[in-house]
Amino acid sequence: MAVPSRRERHRAKRRRRRPAERVLRGFIGLVVVLLVVAGLGYGYFRYQWSKVVSNPCSTCVAAANGQPYNVLLIGSDTRVGETAAQAQQFGDQSNAGGQRSDTIKIIHVDPSAGTASSLSIPRDTYVTLSGMEAGSQLSSQNKINSAFGNGNNIKTGADALIQTIENTFGIPISHYISINFFGLEDAVNALGGISMEFPYPVRDHYCDPSTGICHNNSGLDVPATGCQVLSGSQALALSRSRYFQYYANGRWVSDPTSDIGRIQRQNLIISAALNKAKSTYNPLRLNALLTSVVHDFSKDDALSPNDLYALAERYKAFSGSQLLAYTLPTVGASSAAGSVQVVQPDGPNGAAQTITQFLGGPIGTITTPPLSAYGNPLSLTVPPTTAAPATTAPPSSTKHASTSPAAPSIPVYDPRPC
Repeated sequence: MAVPSRRERHRAKRRRRRPAERVLRGFIGLVVVLLVVAGLGYGYFRYQWSKVVSNPCSTCVAAANGQPYNVLLIGSDTRVGETAAQAQQFGDQSNAGGQRSDTIKIIHVDPSAGTASSLSIPRDTYVTLSGMEAGSQLSSQNKINSAFGNGNNIKTGADALIQTIENTFGIPISHYISINFFGLEDAVNALGGISMEFPYPVRDHYCDPSTGICHNNSGLDVPATGCQVLSGSQALALSRSRYFQYYANGRWVSDPTSDIGRIQRQNLIISAALNKAKSTYNPLRLNALLTSVVHDFSKDDALSPNDLYALAERYKAFSGSQLLAYTLPTVGASSAAGSVQVVQPDGPNGAAQTITQFLGGPIGTITTPPLSAYGNPLSLTVPPTTAAPATTAPPSSTKHASTSPAAPSIPVYDPRPC
């Protein structure tokens, strides 16, 4: 077998990082893309941003001026405000069983250094919930996405999720942005669809072992291969699919990566949406996009339009070589809370090392560590010989691509932007 050359290995590592690079750059720079391409101007953005629901955040940690800070991005499965057609396809709020955080992603920003990184936390990560209301009937040892159900409203849910993240992983959160269940669908429809290449037919397929009855929970069903234009509902179904299957060699094959694979596909969907936004020079369509999504967002009241605009301006020329995207390392297990993801704390690819690399510095105080499958606390300790990368210098792409679990190669069966 031929051994890849150093240049080929370097190119492969760059290819593995690109989807995550596009995602993070898009989260930070999407506002500028819309304003500059559509020619709407700051005043119009400020007017639209005023429509976003803002809530006080009692658990957010104020960032010092010019210092690094973290923004929590929450993808909620709430069905509040859905149409009759959406309720028929995805179920209503009663079917959802309350409000949960379907996607949990933290963006670490260092404005003075011009660097940024992201960390995805699997929704089923087993933790001790913090900040829950006294009347909550949830077990304190639970999946992390349950924290967002606190009080069944965005303000109390965000407060509890932020406090749980801070207490469990030592990551201080300064701001949050929450997007509801249909935010992605509305955005994709406003763009006129997104284009994704499907190497295989795909579907969502789960069979209940106790009854033998099978379901397509997300509605994902793409029978054709090649470059396909997905509608908003199709993009939402792809992003939600937890029982993803692809058809190869005459049979359906299940994605073995479970929630990690779902996170990767969500990143690819966002990349495709950003590609479409950047390539769409129709002011009316981009205006429709901005108008449609402001009602799907909520945020902490300290996050001002001035902050977002300044941040987007600072990062609009952000170099992809400076970016690292991480996923908290976990492994599936059975627990008192059902099937969960248990944090892998130790080793060069463990959670402690991953969080340290993500933050570019030491982990903060942990008061309720993540849990083992038996409900015992796990210690997150970085070996003293392991140095975290400095936030003032671009991280080495070769070093981190080889040691971090954050940038796995895209599986051959996953769709990707086209």
